[in-house]
Amino acid sequence: MTLTMKAAVYTSYGAPEVLHIKAIAKPIPKDDEVLVKNYATSASSGDSRLRSADPFAVRFFFGLFKPSKAVLGGVFSGEIEAVGKKVKKFKVGDKVFGSTAVQFGTYAEYTCLPETGAIALKPNNISHEEAAVLPFGGVTALHFLRQANIQPGQKVLIYGASGAVGSAAVQIAKHFGAEVTGVCSAANAELVKSLGADQVIDYAKTDFSKTGKKYDVVFETVNKASSLACLSALHESGIFLSGAGMLNAMLLGIWSSLTSRKKVISGVALASLESINVLQELASIGHLKAVIDRQFTLDQIVEAHRYVDKGHKKGNVAIRI
Repeated sequence: MTLTMKAAVYTSYGAPEVLHIKAIAKPIPKDDEVLVKNYATSASSGDSRLRSADPFAVRFFFGLFKPSKAVLGGVFSGEIEAVGKKVKKFKVGDKVFGSTAVQFGTYAEYTCLPETGAIALKPNNISHEEAAVLPFGGVTALHFLRQANIQPGQKVLIYGASGAVGSAAVQIAKHFGAEVTGVCSAANAELVKSLGADQVIDYAKTDFSKTGKKYDVVFETVNKASSLACLSALHESGIFLSGAGMLNAMLLGIWSSLTSRKKVISGVALASLESINVLQELASIGHLKAVIDRQFTLDQIVEAHRYVDKGHKKGNVAIRI
């Protein structure tokens, strides 16, 4: 039995070059855990922020002077290679996908996680690469759109509609019956339309907040649009979903609640078994499709992170292991 595995590790914060391939100990599943042989993961903007400790507040949660977890990667798709003696839900050979959330560790050939974790059988109609990238954007999109309690016929604007979160949000909002307007670059307009957007606005040519149109929900997914512009595009009792903003969105929410009926929702979306099950169902019926811009191998992890850092990826970047 092999006792080691290949992984991409980092021991200091910084540029993509801090990541390097190394042989580390292969995990052994506990009685209530499964051992997954990873076939694919994703290089996400979240991984990039942790790698570079940007914003600085990352250090307060994941290591002040150096990373507390050496292996990044929070999503996976693969095959169960071993199960603990108390595991009943899964068996060896099951094809699964899911998220390790803040435990990370999927930039590696193997991952252990509890059978009760955010893990589900992989839909048969999608590849391992597609399954692996679904949770990062999909969980966030689902979390925020549910908080808005979207009803059929409501008008929803999604800023950053071609990104990992935005591309999932367009599809999930359409699944909920919304009329969706996507905001993205002209180069990505056809992609966003193909995901189901009813209208697409080129942010370089048109300021969505000055078109005169009002929305029930504005979902800002990339922290690049002005929060005040997002609020101004809402109906009087509309909801602003700040999917990437943190402190500024919380302060704005307090101000908005004191001065209007508009609501601001921000925070962090963490994967759960329930959310992964919803993504599994949506993918199985064809209502949620993974958008993959580029694919890299684990050995190309530095190159993958360089690409993510440019900030212009369409959907997701998949990593084959």
